[in-house]
Amino acid sequence: MNDQKSNRTCIVQARLTPDEYRRIHSRLSRSTFKKMSDFLRYAVLDKPIKMLHRNQSLDDFMSEMILLRKELNAIGNNYNQAVKKLHIYSEVPEVKIWLLTNENTHQVLLQKISEIKSKINQINDQWLQ
Repeated sequence: MNDQKSNRTCIVQARLTPDEYRRIHSRLSRSTFKKMSDFLRYAVLDKPIKMLHRNQSLDDFMSEMILLRKELNAIGNNYNQAVKKLHIYSEVPEVKIWLLTNENTHQVLLQKISEIKSKINQINDQWLQ
């Protein structure tokens, strides 16, 4: 329990070519480190460096799911607006009958859209971990 934290007072400098710097920066961006000094310290002292690995097919899938979620929102909004406009014209007997018969379909559609959006959100949360 007698861990004393020492301040880092020694400075080490190195000159790099632009290509060397790009390579180091590329490895830094794929690692879990935010600061280059921490990354270099671990690399020089042979400590393990955690690297991030991205699954390109999953990234592509998530891009499609994000677009699908936007489309579902648009479809739900458009359908709701159409039904609300029909409610305005509910004095016409044919419209009234149509509204009554399709109210169940309206509820099922909204429920399915909600379920799909919920599933997309679950996949999104899992993907962001």
